[in-house]
Amino acid sequence: MNLNNNDITENIKKRIGGNRLAYVRSFGCQLNVSDSEKIKGLLKKMGFGFTENENNADIIVLNTCAVRENAEDRVFGIVGSMKKLKEKNPSLIIAIAGCMTAQEHIAEKIKKSYPQVDIVVGTSAINSLPKLMLDCLDGQKFSADIKEYDDFSEAVEQVRESSFKASVPIMFGCNNFCTYCIVPYVRGRERSRKPEDIISEVRQLVSEGYKEIMLLGQNVNSYGNDLSSDINFPKLLRMINDIQGDFWIRFMSSHPKDASEELIDTIFECEKVAKHLHLPVQSGSNEILKKMNRNYTAEKYLSIVEYIRKKDPEFSLTTDIIVGFPNESESDFRATLDIMNKVKYDNIYSFIYSRRSGTKAAEIQDSTDEKTKGGRMRELLNLQRNISTEHYKRFIGKTLRVLADGKAKKSDGYLTGKSSEFIIVEFEGDESLIGQFVDVKITEAMNWAVKGVIN
Repeated sequence: MNLNNNDITENIKKRIGGNRLAYVRSFGCQLNVSDSEKIKGLLKKMGFGFTENENNADIIVLNTCAVRENAEDRVFGIVGSMKKLKEKNPSLIIAIAGCMTAQEHIAEKIKKSYPQVDIVVGTSAINSLPKLMLDCLDGQKFSADIKEYDDFSEAVEQVRESSFKASVPIMFGCNNFCTYCIVPYVRGRERSRKPEDIISEVRQLVSEGYKEIMLLGQNVNSYGNDLSSDINFPKLLRMINDIQGDFWIRFMSSHPKDASEELIDTIFECEKVAKHLHLPVQSGSNEILKKMNRNYTAEKYLSIVEYIRKKDPEFSLTTDIIVGFPNESESDFRATLDIMNKVKYDNIYSFIYSRRSGTKAAEIQDSTDEKTKGGRMRELLNLQRNISTEHYKRFIGKTLRVLADGKAKKSDGYLTGKSSEFIIVEFEGDESLIGQFVDVKITEAMNWAVKGVIN
């Protein structure tokens, strides 16, 4: 795509001189955060340092999310406010990246309505950033690349946000076309990275001391479907599990229609794969699931849970739930509460349905009022609080291995981290333990976390 990127980068480095700062802000999912780390890697190679204050920046990059329209509106508001920054500093470069820019009408809107923006770059065109930067430095008023590319810029160095937890995308795009979701339209079709490239990246991270590797994809369970080899996601997990070192393997997101018994067996048989599965159900109603184009039933979903529970009745499960999908009836909603009671999730990520232009669901006339949706959400959250409060008690008296990842916000002298089961754990400890595995004996359970003492 850019065969002379190194030459372009060196050219930019010479032209901008030293002491130039970049401000990179990421919106949305962990894939966006990972993309921002690659953007920072490119900027670092061009000679930029980094700042957390946009007022001090020589280049501002907003890496955007398009999942909800209010997220786009928020970004447009931020971009609009940056007109003043541009007036104060005419040499300031403003770039918009991410899922928003993959929509041609959005890129065109930015070009026409926001003249303070210099660069627009799409989700799979990150490696074009140096060329777009050079065009900008050469006086071009607006430079853009929102094409969909199949290569993954394997040579791009990443500036990672953490020194002990790393995200590793294994695939990009999505083929599922859930009716409420814009992702297939902005991230493209599923494209899997070569397994040898993934293994090489993970091996390097482990050698550098990383303790947690998060494998990312819109649907990691379909990894490898587009490759010529017979590798699939469970086989990839086993290959990574064989890498020497003391580390955990996590992954998201996992689509129920592709959650095979082979995947479940792999989770239990691989000692480095975390004993937790995020399995988005979205709704407990078959009628709503059909309208969502989820391609599974509540019964199919529960059969996966049953297979897991037979292996370990206390295995940790989390999920996503959408409340108030167009024309969700009271019985549809009760079916969702029913599946929550049956599964007993450790945690849920719940959202009131938000209409998204460009998706099939946005065309549905909705007869359910917002007050009803809000009431359902409150009832759902209250049920989950009760489930979590009771379900977390199973950890009391047990010793959990925890990766300490920071200071507890409300308790001086306490640290917080997550266990293999993806449970938040608070415990008293010195800050020197951050980034290390710690054995913690659990003494107390709350509805959002557990507490314990170092064992």
